[in-house]
Amino acid sequence: MHTTTTTRTLAITAVLTLGLTLAGCSTSNNSSDVSSSSSTTSAASAHNRQDVMFAQMMLPHHEQAVEMSDMLLAKGDGVDPDVAALAKQIKAEQSPEIKQLTSWLKAWGAPTESEHSGTGHVMSGMMSDSDMSDLNQASAKDAVKLYLEQMIKHHEGAVDMAKTEVDKGGNTDAVQMAKSIVSSQTEQITRMKDLLAAV
Repeated sequence: MHTTTTTRTLAITAVLTLGLTLAGCSTSNNSSDVSSSSSTTSAASAHNRQDVMFAQMMLPHHEQAVEMSDMLLAKGDGVDPDVAALAKQIKAEQSPEIKQLTSWLKAWGAPTESEHSGTGHVMSGMMSDSDMSDLNQASAKDAVKLYLEQMIKHHEGAVDMAKTEVDKGGNTDAVQMAKSIVSSQTEQITRMKDLLAAV
């Protein structure tokens, strides 16, 4: 009888010990996973005010560049093929960036519009309503020249904004996008100046 009780006690103790050990392992692993997951999330979303301003200002800037490109391409066969190819490239590069910029602002809990919107503040390189109307109404030949002139200024403004982000931004991905913008749009400015000289 005594032996049976002792055996039972030892068995129960062993089960409890095993259970606590497993629970300890489980708790340890879970907290480790949560910690790892949250640190990854915080690293991805880490940002400063400059990142927010960059996204808020580059978003409408990109949207206007795509709109300008659509206007030019709508002119049809009368558009110089080299300029049309450039417009398509600009759309292909900037459309995905528009989605990314919007996604960042949403993740950061920031509005997609800058605090400067509607206060008369004009972002560097942005076309006015009158500029956009002129481009929209121009003939295919005139539109090519207008598009190149306007897009050079537009790109120069974007490059300036991107350089500020590279210098002062805190979000790794946003800074990387800014570097890409500086590189690709600087190269496109050179191409546009060459194309404009030939018009």
